[in-house]
This record gives sequence, C-alpha cells and structure tokens, in this order.
Amino acid sequence: MKKIISVVLLLAVAVFMFSCTSDVTTKMTMGTGGTQGTYYGYGGVLGQYIKNNANIGVTVVSTDGSKANIQGIAAGNYQLGTVQSDVMSYAWEGTRSFAEDGKVDSFRVVAGLYAEAVQLITMNSEIKTVADLAGKNVSIGAPGSGVYFNAIDVLSAAGLTENDINAQYQSFADSTDALKDGKIDAAFIVAGAPTPAIVELCTTNSAYLVPIDGDVAANLIASCPFYTAYNIPAETYAGQTEDVQTVTVKATLIVSSSASEDDVYNLTAAIFDNAEAIAAENGKGAELSIENATSGMTVPFHAGAAKYFAEKGVEVSIG
Repeated sequence: MKKIISVVLLLAVAVFMFSCTSDVTTKMTMGTGGTQGTYYGYGGVLGQYIKNNANIGVTVVSTDGSKANIQGIAAGNYQLGTVQSDVMSYAWEGTRSFAEDGKVDSFRVVAGLYAEAVQLITMNSEIKTVADLAGKNVSIGAPGSGVYFNAIDVLSAAGLTENDINAQYQSFADSTDALKDGKIDAAFIVAGAPTPAIVELCTTNSAYLVPIDGDVAANLIASCPFYTAYNIPAETYAGQTEDVQTVTVKATLIVSSSASEDDVYNLTAAIFDNAEAIAAENGKGAELSIENATSGMTVPFHAGAAKYFAEKGVEVSIG
C-alpha cells in the first residue's frame, strides 16, 4: 500500500510540474551583463514577466555586455539581449567597435528600456564646461569601449580631440579611485543615474557633474542620432542642488531577427502592459514608456514589436 501511495504521489507531482511548464511554447536565452550590473538584474525581472505573460521561457545569462550579446545572437547562442543603443548602431553599420569584425544585422530592436546617461564627473573647480577639459587629465574609458566612443563624441562636439586632453583609459572603479587620489581631473561614466560610483564620490568628496548641454549637446545629437537630451534631476547626487543637463544613449532590448512575429509581439506586450509592476521590482522600470521605447533608435524594430507599438499609436521602422 505504501508503494502504491508513493507512486500516486510521484505521478501527481509530475502532472503538477508538467502543468506549470506546458504553457511555455518558446524558449529564449537573454544575454545581459555582469552579475553585479543593472543589465543582469533587470534582465532577470523582464525574463520573469515575459515567461508569466507571454508563455516564453527566458533563461537570463551573464555576459560581457553589449558587443558580446550582439555577437551571441548572431551565433545563435542568444535570442534576446540588452545593449547600449550606440553599440548596436556600430554593429549595424560595421563601424567603431565592429569595424574589425564587420557588420552584424541578425538582430532587431524590441524597445528602448532606460537612459544610460553620459556623466562627466570632476572634483576640479576649474572645470565647468566640456571645453574646460582641454589640457586636463581625463579618463575616457577603455580603448574601443562604449564609454570611450561616447567621450570622443562629446569632446568632438565641443571642438576638442583626444589629443587636446591627457587621456587616461580607465574603468569606472579605476576612474573613481584616480579622482579621489587627484591623479585625474575628470572622468566620463556612462550608466543609469544614480550611478553607485558617482553616489560614493559625491557623498564622500566634493565631486559634481559637468553639464553636457547647449551647442555641445545640439551638435552631438545632430551628428549622432542615437543620442538624446537628458535631464538628471536635482538631488540625484549629494550636493546636487540643480538639474544637470546631459545626453544619453539607451539600454535597449534586442531580439534575433529570426524570432516569430507572434512571440515578439507577446513579449513586448508582457513588458509594457506590466510596466508599473516591473517598476515596483526594479527602479529602472519607472522609465518604461512608449515614448522612451521608440525614440532614438537607429536600428529597425522587429515586426512583432512594431505591431505592438502601432496599437499604441506609434509607428516605427521595421526591417
């Protein structure tokens, strides 16, 4: 009798497990970023909402970020990925960080997710504008990185070149340490605000953000359409009593071009129909909106995402 009961219980568990997974009709792997970064944590939240509302099983994996995710989709290892909007433009055009590897066009846009602000941080009271960086020691990110190209773009918009500064090629962590030690005068950091590294600098030191605005911002946006104007509200960082104007690229969700229209429509709906709930789980969800999702994109959208946005009154390019 005990054996019979055990068999019955096992069958019941199996039926329950099957019933919980049988609704998943498609499986996708999402490339994100490092386990301590926003891409990975936010990707996990999005993956759960996609699974629960679109019947698509999403496995979220840690990666080296934007370029690795684009290449992973091209190789068939991933079907979804989180990337910077500028880096995906480089891939689409085969320029900058993709100049050597060549053009990649096996992905399409699902939606812009949140702003990754280009933040210029300093502790040098002489630096009030981008032009004031001339002759200064400035960290502009690792050579060939997204931050590096963002910094070069901003400098160029201000009439400066890499040769007009004493360029240092440092990570976020190395940049903050160098600022504290007085080894550099300023650093470019590209990330969602508030950025922990900048929070620490502004809390424990007399650091502040330098605006990227006026003609500099206008020139930059005109020459590189994946940038958009962005306002960092007062009190975002300690000692920041006024709004700071800057520019931003966008953290963007992309998908394999071979994904079905129905699947991409459903996963797009799963995200934006549940924006408030997502925001309650991850602060970056507060930036989910149809406008943010569809503006500043230089790569075509997937037809499934385009169908969803068209239902909301916004037409986007597809390809």
